[in-house]
Amino acid sequence: MGTHIALALGALGFALMGIGALAFPAKVTMQFGIATLNVDGRNEVRAVYGGFGLVISGLLLMAAVDGTHRTGIALTVGMALLGMALGRIVSGIVDRGISRWPLTYMIVELMGGAMLIYAAF
Repeated sequence: MGTHIALALGALGFALMGIGALAFPAKVTMQFGIATLNVDGRNEVRAVYGGFGLVISGLLLMAAVDGTHRTGIALTVGMALLGMALGRIVSGIVDRGISRWPLTYMIVELMGGAMLIYAAF
């Protein structure tokens, strides 16, 4: 897979996550068994999944277009995704299991992290 394709796919994934979280924060948490959110909960989802996702998407697009900071951006975002997967693995061990959505996202995070680390070099 080419570097530009890897960066563009990463940007698309983060953009979709960001837009979805900004528009429908409760749908994000419903996947994890959190049925309702209060105002502070919606704010947190919009900030961490929404705004953060859109900024990461923009950085990955910038890295695809202008290679000046490509290595740093791709490596940082790739490692962050691997860190998220690591947190899910630890949780799965501590809690003695992992359900469908966290497992699905863990696989996406592992693949995305590997793809972006590849793009970094």
